[in-house]
Amino acid sequence: MTRSLVVVLLLTLVTRTARAQAVNADGKAVIAVADSVLAALSSGDSATLARLTLDSAVVGGAGLRDGVERLSLRTWGLYINRKGPSTFIERGFDATARVQDRVAQVWMPYDLYTGNTWSHCGVDTFTLMKREGRWRVAALIYTIEQPPACRKHPAGPPTPR
Repeated sequence: MTRSLVVVLLLTLVTRTARAQAVNADGKAVIAVADSVLAALSSGDSATLARLTLDSAVVGGAGLRDGVERLSLRTWGLYINRKGPSTFIERGFDATARVQDRVAQVWMPYDLYTGNTWSHCGVDTFTLMKREGRWRVAALIYTIEQPPACRKHPAGPPTPR
């Protein structure tokens, strides 16, 4: 009886450890996709954006600008069809991920500069779906805020382009 109990406990531990490692690997993978999306947005790399997003993916924002509430929701076409370099630099940091099967959520504070000038900060929330073994963005919804409601990147301002 004691030996059977030990075997069951060891099998349970091994299974949970394997599951935790898989979730940890997927968590790192979805954060890497979110980081890559921000890098592609900031560099104007529409080919990478198209590769990292689902065809039906949406992007939206919510915040106040000059005391007026602003909400937007649109397809990624605005960014994917854009020609030329980006006019902004968006940097995420301190990301967290939650993964369940083929669906994941990444919560990532960010700051944004237009050229080399501070604009705003907030939180990006990415919803990702795993298809054919690849994580792709289904939605990116973000807040548009100012400190102290949000934080600037801990590394300070970005390096001028």
